[in-house]
This record gives sequence, structure tokens and C-alpha cells, in this order.
Amino acid sequence: MVKVQKGFTLIELMIVIAIIGILAAIAVPQYGQYTKRAKFSEVITLTGSAKTAVSLCFQEENDVAVCDGGANGVPADIVAPVGALASMTTVDGVIIATGETEVDGQTYVLTPTITGTAAAGDRNLAWAITGTCIAANLCKP
Repeated sequence: MVKVQKGFTLIELMIVIAIIGILAAIAVPQYGQYTKRAKFSEVITLTGSAKTAVSLCFQEENDVAVCDGGANGVPADIVAPVGALASMTTVDGVIIATGETEVDGQTYVLTPTITGTAAAGDRNLAWAITGTCIAANLCKP
């Protein structure tokens, strides 16, 4: 009578544990970065109302230098934390949003540039995205 062996050998179990360890070493840092990007999207979203207000202010006043937080229809600056947003200021149309510590205090800066000519009547704003969030891979320029 032949005895049939059942179960896994110690080597097979060690290989499975090693594979799980390698996958975990790759997945955990990627998950952390993913969650920071998701939280930073709240900072980006909260700048949307200020961006719209600066655009409207520019259309009415024909100048971004007068588009400051709390003036000419632009929302007042945010100084108390709101979710992942620590603060947001608007000066001369430039919107600077700073994230909370959960997103490493990264900044998101929207700078308006006037395009077109007044004579042609096609003046608009083009927005440039800068800040420390780009290098941290939390936002895209």
C-alpha cells in the first residue's frame, strides 16, 4: 500500500508568504499616495467658487487687480479649516489654497492671465496652476 502525502511543504508556504510580503510592500505606499490625492481633490474643489467669482469680477470690472477676497463678488478668504482645506486667500485674482496636515500642507495656486484684446472684445482669463502640490503629485498643472 502506497501512502499519499497531503498538504503543503514548508518551502511552498514560505514562497507564498514571500510573495504576499512583496505585494504588500508595493501596495501600501501606493494606497497612501492615492488617499492623499483623494483628500487633496477637496482642496481643488473648494477653489472652484473663488475661480468662478474671479472670472465674473474680471468680466464686470475689466481688471483682476480689484478681485480680492471679500470684494467685488469674490468670496471672503477662508481662514478656518474646512475639511482638507486649511486656508484660502484671493489677492489680485490669484487664489492660494493651503491643505491641512493630512495632505502635508501642500499649496494649490491658481493664477489668472488675461488673454485676447479689449479692442476685439475677446478678453478672457486663462488659469495657470502652480504650487507645491504638483511636485507632491497631488494635482496636475
